Amino acid sequence: MVRIIIIFSLCLFVGCNQAEKKIKNNEVNQQIASSNPSENTNDWTILFDGSTLENWRGYLSDEMFPEWTIQDDAMVFTPGKVGGKNIITKEKYTNFILSLEWKISEAGNSGIFWGVYEDEKFSEAYMTGPEIQVLDNEKHPDSFVGNGIHKAGSLYDMIGYPDEHINPAGKWNKCVLEIDHKKNTGTVTMNGKASISFPLSGEKWDAMVANSKFKDWEGFGKYPSGHIGLQDHSDKVWFKNIKIKEI
Repeated sequence: MVRIIIIFSLCLFVGCNQAEKKIKNNEVNQQIASSNPSENTNDWTILFDGSTLENWRGYLSDEMFPEWTIQDDAMVFTPGKVGGKNIITKEKYTNFILSLEWKISEAGNSGIFWGVYEDEKFSEAYMTGPEIQVLDNEKHPDSFVGNGIHKAGSLYDMIGYPDEHINPAGKWNKCVLEIDHKKNTGTVTMNGKASISFPLSGEKWDAMVANSKFKDWEGFGKYPSGHIGLQDHSDKVWFKNIKIKEI
């Protein structure tokens, strides 16, 4: 009888300790989530966490191009002899917040696309998908043309992003792109600083396209739902911490 009482007491003690630890862990998790709710919700889908490229494939390809590899928890594009190795997400998105970090090589150029419509008549992802520019603002020639609308963070060839908020080549930049067709608004924020906004359709969007290099492009910006894309512009570029939240 004494033995049974001792065993029962031990089980009760262990059970109470485990319950107490569970309560404490829940309290800690709640504190973390409340301190930064946008980073700690279950609404985010991880597109790249530094360990696998499974959420991506080549544009107009069922496979991932070998020029894209993983190094030190970053997705790295190393240009090869043949260009056009743009990649896209396997899934399509319409209304979303995309968060990622990028780092460009010296005098390098790349880009982030959305609304990419995949069709063999469009040989490149940029033929349909508008681009947020990735660039070495200090040394790439594109930085010095177009009155700033080719600089890093810009809605390429349409709306410029302030140069002073961009980190130089070799340094990480955090880009948050929000696309909301319900509000007809797109927003780009770089490094948690200034934001630029733009319409996604309608007269104002059409006017911007008409004043850009995309004026006579058949499918440019015409598809609200599409793939997210990353560009091969023949320069080395790094991406990491890529995630998306549908809104």
